Amino acid sequence: MNKALWVVQIFLSLNFLVAAGLKLFAFDMMSAKSPDMADLHGLFIFIAICEIAGAVGLIAPRLTRIAVFLTAWAAAGLATISVLAGLFHLVRGEYAEIPPAVVFALLSFFVVWGRGFRPGTAWGRGWTAAKA
Repeated sequence: MNKALWVVQIFLSLNFLVAAGLKLFAFDMMSAKSPDMADLHGLFIFIAICEIAGAVGLIAPRLTRIAVFLTAWAAAGLATISVLAGLFHLVRGEYAEIPPAVVFALLSFFVVWGRGFRPGTAWGRGWTAAKA
């Protein structure tokens, strides 16, 4: 299970870093295809920064063994971004862009589940874990 989680974390991290790079450095090409996106440049910069933070958060805490609980939170943040991206594409009628967002959301939810937010872990037991 640990190896599968690492593979998914690395895959997600690389994909979100590439997506963030495109949003930061190739926004002109993206807005040329869809001129109404030119007004959303600030939003795309914000999303790219969040994706970079999430991508680093998927790998760095577990790799350094410092604040490892942040991995699950980073995955939760990336799952939220993916769900909102799917809704964004749905509203705009860009149906071909929805399946990748759903796949990334499901993979992020898998990391959330596998790295802490599940029954039997300190996160799944809630506050009662401190009594043990």
